[in-house]
Amino acid sequence: MSTKLTYLAAGICTAVLFGAGSAAAQDCPNRGALDTLFCDSDGDLVADAPSNPDELQNPGTLVFAYTPVEDPAIYADIWEPFIEHLEKVTGKNVQFFAVQSNSAEVEAMRSGRLHIAGFSTGPTPFAVNLAGAVPFAIMGSDKGEFGYKLQVYTRKDSGLNTMKDLAGKRIAHTSPTSNSGNLAPRALFPNLGVVPDEDYEVTYSGSHDQSMLGVVAGDYDAAPVASEVVDRMAERGLYDPEEVKIIWESAAFPTTSYTLAHNLAPELADKIREAFFTYDFAGTALGEEFSGVSKFVPITYKKDWGVIREIQAANGVSYTAEGLAAE
Repeated sequence: MSTKLTYLAAGICTAVLFGAGSAAAQDCPNRGALDTLFCDSDGDLVADAPSNPDELQNPGTLVFAYTPVEDPAIYADIWEPFIEHLEKVTGKNVQFFAVQSNSAEVEAMRSGRLHIAGFSTGPTPFAVNLAGAVPFAIMGSDKGEFGYKLQVYTRKDSGLNTMKDLAGKRIAHTSPTSNSGNLAPRALFPNLGVVPDEDYEVTYSGSHDQSMLGVVAGDYDAAPVASEVVDRMAERGLYDPEEVKIIWESAAFPTTSYTLAHNLAPELADKIREAFFTYDFAGTALGEEFSGVSKFVPITYKKDWGVIREIQAANGVSYTAEGLAAE
């Protein structure tokens, strides 16, 4: 099988999409931060499956998307062996869609055009609360360990050696909703003696890749980036590690969450989970691209995204259409 690369554009503007959704609001006594389309009767912080069997979805073709990346064509090839495995286990056709932004990915799941998706760390809560995404897996080690670190990179010849040295400099953050690229720095850096937007100028690069490449090129003095991204970039020869240095790094955060649409038929959802948890990374392009991981391991949004919700709360983030549009 050759994976067909198709792009998921936003399709419908955020205001129209979310305005339409609110008209179908459920009468629900407990939903927490979830949009009015969803309920959370068991308190696990994710959308319940519809109680009406007629609202459950069992599509003939499953649509799968991975978080926005710099070169979608490469990732379509990388995911191809997994997609073949997913088709075998579920008995469904599976189509890989390349999303061009976090907003487009969230909106696609909310509108029912996307059934399985990998959402980056920071956008995951938006996907959960606005689109009814249910995180269930993450890439991890044989021991079930997972995570990445926030690292602050600068050029070796920049003269910057400590976090306080960032004062007065031009620093690349990725996008407003990015955890490691923006929200975590805003929550954590003040305790390290430097306040974003006050002590240094924040410039949004658009992605971790662009932040790192901008540091290497000298466009930015430094950048907070996700360790997993820059490690993959180094392995692909996109920058020379000898030209840069790390001046600070955090404890581990969760990586990309793999999620299901909340309204999939239970038997189909079970098959999708089975496909993820039985996939062996060894000897595959996926295993080569994501070094240090060997399988998908189970997660829950309530437990494993707690630290992310804490960071976002510290930044005043609200899981709304406006917050998503700001991304």
